[in-house]
Amino acid sequence: MQKNRLGSSDFLISPIGLGTWAIAGTGWEYSWGAQDDEDSLGALEYAVERGVNWIDTAAVYGLGHAEQLVGQLLRRVPASRRPLVFTKGSLVWDPVTKAISHSLAPQSLLAEVEASLRRLQVETIDLYQIHWPAFPADGSSEGIESALSALATAREQGKIRAIGVSNFDVAQLQRAQAVTEIVSLQPPYSALMRDIEKDVLPFCEEVAMGVLAYSTLQSGLLSGSMTRERIAQLPDDDWRKARSADFQEPRLSANLALVEVLAGIGERHGVSAAAVAIAWVLRKPVVTGAIVGARRPGQVDGLIAGAQLRLSAEEIDEIQPFLPLGMGTNVPGAA
Repeated sequence: MQKNRLGSSDFLISPIGLGTWAIAGTGWEYSWGAQDDEDSLGALEYAVERGVNWIDTAAVYGLGHAEQLVGQLLRRVPASRRPLVFTKGSLVWDPVTKAISHSLAPQSLLAEVEASLRRLQVETIDLYQIHWPAFPADGSSEGIESALSALATAREQGKIRAIGVSNFDVAQLQRAQAVTEIVSLQPPYSALMRDIEKDVLPFCEEVAMGVLAYSTLQSGLLSGSMTRERIAQLPDDDWRKARSADFQEPRLSANLALVEVLAGIGERHGVSAAAVAIAWVLRKPVVTGAIVGARRPGQVDGLIAGAQLRLSAEEIDEIQPFLPLGMGTNVPGAA
């Protein structure tokens, strides 16, 4: 696969990276339900074999479990194919109740860096990102400056190579840049969630900041394999079933109509609706990479096809009428 430089860093990354939210397992607030660890490791390992050279994870995914899986992956793949590891902090949890809360306190964030290093079993994290500037998303974002100063210290100590942020708006990005070098932003971006097109993407383009889009398949809804019947059968501990408005009416019918259009375009190219949805996100040069999730090795090839597909202007116009009028919103904590 081609490689794109991530912002001002020296990272050359594949157009897609594998995310680990969906494979984090059960027993936490934003679980996707039960998941077999060997299936997860198989998917990660096969993606690396196919040329995906970065893995995105976070401390809170599975309350540490996703990072542990990535650590196992790093021991299984040859050093020559070792993927870059991007992780995130600021969402912490109570070890007894498992309740998730948010902290930008420097000591808390530095403790998270140390815990991530242990779970990943590495001496240096390639990209460390602040997961949320505020939690919930409409809460106070006080503490951004002190948090980033702490991460800058961790970078000077060699514990992280580069600093990124996630879910920041333009004003928050400007505050972050005033403190230290920010190489990338990780925002939600899909055909159903386009808020960042208004001002965030233009800002990132202007300052040459890398963009790592997440939820490109809208938590699987745009994959082409999600039907009403399958949604109804999702386990009760799958957060999408009860907490995502996109998986419920009145949005669901319109969303599935969009998926039909994506699938039709994909059929002409011999690829899935998922590949078309990924290609739609990557159509903008400002998007450095798209995060996708695979729960089994057999899903990987269909996702990689999205990095190789180039949509024509006519195909983009074909999709346009089926995009929601509203730009879409995201669920706090889902990243």
